[in-house]
Amino acid sequence: MKEDLEAKYAINMEIIFKPLELIDIPKLIEESKKKWQNYSLCRVNDSVVRLGVLEGEFHWHKHDDGDEFFYVIDGKLFIDLENQTVELNPMEGFVIPRRILHQTRAPTRTVIMMVENITVKPTGD
Repeated sequence: MKEDLEAKYAINMEIIFKPLELIDIPKLIEESKKKWQNYSLCRVNDSVVRLGVLEGEFHWHKHDDGDEFFYVIDGKLFIDLENQTVELNPMEGFVIPRRILHQTRAPTRTVIMMVENITVKPTGD
């Protein structure tokens, strides 16, 4: 299954920027050509800030050891939970607590920021 996920999603787990480096987010967005691209921008204490440029849907998953924060920059993101769907528009955010099963969907090209523990696997536990 790991190989299938790697083929479907482009998830960069390596931290790209160090402290005191400028992060040119518009440039990263422009350079992103894949349907599901995830960049690990920087580390802040024990968390990682990720940039996602997405279109389509991610698989159902959960994170056993950490909460996950989503913030929409551009586009629309749906977060499916077991008993509801949350719709996020630009400048809206939402926290998924640890161990909560969820799936994200972007009907059109959508740009998001995520903040989560540095140990969290984006594809789930």
